[in-house]
Amino acid sequence: MDFFVIHAFIESIKRQTPTPLNVYDAACWSAISPLSEKSIELGNQTVDFPDFTGGQWMLNKPVFALNDEY
Repeated sequence: MDFFVIHAFIESIKRQTPTPLNVYDAACWSAISPLSEKSIELGNQTVDFPDFTGGQWMLNKPVFALNDEY
């Protein structure tokens, strides 16, 4: 994680507001390494990235880049 994500997470806990990362975001971030390893094992073939949310990610509103378009 980069500094800004960690900082936003800590601030949301201190202020008791929703965190910028939910369990599905965390699962996606955690899946990158094992999926990369699998791709390498398969001779650098593309591997499918699982949709942990069942498509619900498309309904999420942005947390870090809020603007009037959403």
